[in-house]
Amino acid sequence: MYELSREFLSFHVAGFSHWYGFEVMHKLQPGAKLRLVPEPDNPYDPSAIALYKGKTKIGFVPRDRNTALAQLLFFGHGKAFECRVTHVVPDAHPERMVFARVMVKDARS
Repeated sequence: MYELSREFLSFHVAGFSHWYGFEVMHKLQPGAKLRLVPEPDNPYDPSAIALYKGKTKIGFVPRDRNTALAQLLFFGHGKAFECRVTHVVPDAHPERMVFARVMVKDARS
């Protein structure tokens, strides 16, 4: 049976070196859940979506990838999505260290 992909978006975490990702690097393993937090008042990007591991801000969904997701989050559809770390490359450039994926939750279960 054909199964539709649940992937909505995948990206390297933007701004990782400017926030607190290094403080929680030991928690950023493949499969780790990240919280999506819209920042409509962000002075640099009104579609900004911050990424948190627990209470720690680790960066953002990249600006060139966030518009559709931001609109859905702003209109209350956040519970339809989950964000997880897919892989971590500790010796990469900080803007390429953490790769994440936003998935649409499966409502069938």
